[in-house]
Amino acid sequence: MQQPEASPEEAETTPPASPRGSFFAIFPSIVLPMFLAVVDQTIVATALPAIAASLGEVDRLSWVVVSYLVATTIAAPVYGRLGDVFGRRRLMVVALAIFMVASVLCALSTDIVTLTAARILQGAGGGGLMTLSQALVGEAIPPRDRARYQGYLATVAVSSSAFGPVAGGFLTEHFGWQSVFLVNLPVGIGAVLMTLRLPDRRGTGEPFRFDTLGLFLFAAFIASTLIMLEEAQQIASGAFLTPVALGVLAVTAVVLLVRWEQRTPSPLLSIPLLKHPAIWRCDGLAACHGAMLVSLITFLPLYYRMVHGASAAETGLLLLPMTIGIGIGSLTTGRIVGRTGQTAIYPSVGLTLVTIALVATVLVAPSLDSVALAWCFGAIAICMGTVMGVVQLTVQLASGREQLGAGAATVQFSRSLGAAVGTATVGTVLFATMTHANPAAGEAFAHVLQEGPQALQGLAAAQRAAITDGLEDAFRNAFLCIAGFGCLATGLAWTLPIRRI
Repeated sequence: MQQPEASPEEAETTPPASPRGSFFAIFPSIVLPMFLAVVDQTIVATALPAIAASLGEVDRLSWVVVSYLVATTIAAPVYGRLGDVFGRRRLMVVALAIFMVASVLCALSTDIVTLTAARILQGAGGGGLMTLSQALVGEAIPPRDRARYQGYLATVAVSSSAFGPVAGGFLTEHFGWQSVFLVNLPVGIGAVLMTLRLPDRRGTGEPFRFDTLGLFLFAAFIASTLIMLEEAQQIASGAFLTPVALGVLAVTAVVLLVRWEQRTPSPLLSIPLLKHPAIWRCDGLAACHGAMLVSLITFLPLYYRMVHGASAAETGLLLLPMTIGIGIGSLTTGRIVGRTGQTAIYPSVGLTLVTIALVATVLVAPSLDSVALAWCFGAIAICMGTVMGVVQLTVQLASGREQLGAGAATVQFSRSLGAAVGTATVGTVLFATMTHANPAAGEAFAHVLQEGPQALQGLAAAQRAAITDGLEDAFRNAFLCIAGFGCLATGLAWTLPIRRI
């Protein structure tokens, strides 16, 4: 059966200048913004236990991750649209400035609520970094060569992801959790200076009116969905009115959003673009991938701390196989796609293996030590690395030159939305299981987080065993929930209509 090919619009995307020369003219200048965008997810992960121990409110710990993702989700289509119209270099400078100011505010936070607000502002800047970087690559490189250069970008992702947990653990243990935010300042200043070296390409210059109502409806949908998932933890105790009301609000907001975006002249979200069969499947893949990866990065440090008693520095080392594995998978996939022209087969097979391996690993986890478990997740991550490069390339092919920014933004906001909703869902499963099975396990969570498993030593043997079993059951259900996202992603990958360049 003949596979669908790329859109004929791609014939217009090849720039007249040498693609190699064009790329290396901008590549050094997009490395640092991409580095910040990637590293901010992993460097915070190893600081989460310390943040919870310092600021309290353990059940709201996922807010530190989710709030950032919410903001990047909302900001990504804004930057994509504005970059197409006004030019991407100036938007990159604005995004970096917001990101650095917010990093300082994060370091100065004294409670979870303040830190959450600062992370929202940080996400408002971070949402543009990856979106604009990917659009700049699509602007400079012809379609067939993009797969190869996606491999170069994967090298940046390898370095960033590997640097994040180790640096985060080291900084947290020796300088406090605030240092994981302050380290963004020197890197951000360097990124601004490098961005100013980029050619100042003009945007389309088309008349543009900011879609304020669309942004409001989009934010209402995201916020109500995530708060609903948090409140769902209380359903077992009979408090179901608030989650139901928030669910109705979320559905209403998304229905109104779709209707409005179809009528407004300058939409925040391009509904016709999202209707493309390759794009909506790729966006779904990006959402599931974000849910899986960010949930693992968020909750694995807690698992290593709660069950294995790992310190912040040890947790950083235990996350290394997974973060490096993602980069290795991305780098290898990019080079193979560039040589063969085949695309969708790699995430299709990779995600099938991911889903099977996740279920198997979770079931045998109680019998594994922390090092063996870390290598298992490293192998899983290599297969997860087959996804995002293919997703980005496919969306660029389907979007065409005039909508490169909008297309890149759909991937970024879908990934961030999936990560936010996925992390909130997994957190709900984790804490709801823990509280429902053994209320004492929920109460002991904060003590174990601060002192490690030795905090349970003062309890009676039966009580200690009950709490330990409750914690293991909660984490098992949470990781099985992550495997569920992998199952959904697998179905989307096997049905991608564009399967080769």
